[in-house]
Amino acid sequence: MRTGFLITAACAAFFAGAAAAATSGQDVAPDAPLPLPPVPPRIASGPEYEHCLAMISTNTEEAVRFAGAWEATGGGDGAAHCLALAHLAQGEAGVAAEGLEKLAETSKAEGVARAALYAQATQAWLLAGEPLKAYGSATLALVISPDDIDLLVDRSVASASGGEYFTAIDDLNRVIDLDPSRVDALVFRAAAWRLVDRLELAADDIARAVALDPDNPEALLERGILRQRRGDLAGARADWTHLLAVEPDGATADYARQNLALLEAGPERR
Repeated sequence: MRTGFLITAACAAFFAGAAAAATSGQDVAPDAPLPLPPVPPRIASGPEYEHCLAMISTNTEEAVRFAGAWEATGGGDGAAHCLALAHLAQGEAGVAAEGLEKLAETSKAEGVARAALYAQATQAWLLAGEPLKAYGSATLALVISPDDIDLLVDRSVASASGGEYFTAIDDLNRVIDLDPSRVDALVFRAAAWRLVDRLELAADDIARAVALDPDNPEALLERGILRQRRGDLAGARADWTHLLAVEPDGATADYARQNLALLEAGPERR
């Protein structure tokens, strides 16, 4: 169940202690705007709902105003959902998360739709920097849909963002049991293993991830960090350079550039 907007910033939070500035031992996370939600899972129907959702990507202030007025006049679930997503698009992730969680609690929608709302609340809480609240929303979603792989990944991100790496590993173990080909889960678990100093386990996971997807940017970033930790500076440089060739833009590329710059600066700058 991927719930409509990406958790790029949340994934960056997972790596905040794992990927950023690996050669210096410091945590450096590049600024990233909140992602605008594309077409989300629909929990209502009708022209007002479609009009409100369409406004989110073109005029967020007007979307907030329209959704607020519509909700006040009995717009129901559709109005509340659009209002929460409009707040997210405005950068008000905490407000959005509260609205999504409240809607998930009160909506009369079927279980899958309510799980999707909790999942969106999870992602919004992560974007708001509230990993404990994100974990709670993800857990409520998993009560409804216990074997949903995307929900398990999201909850692992929440755990890791709060420094609970072994808890994250538990969820990632379940994901990989359900789908051994999930490259993102293997990369996240490798990062978590490294953060608890289980480097052999981390190396095993990242080898599996790269074998499945040799050009995966996150896998290349993590393998480079592991190689640097083991003193293989040439291997680390090769991975980060390859990463920039396949994905020159975005947060993962920013991390790679930072790490390459620190690597080139030499040990006296670490």
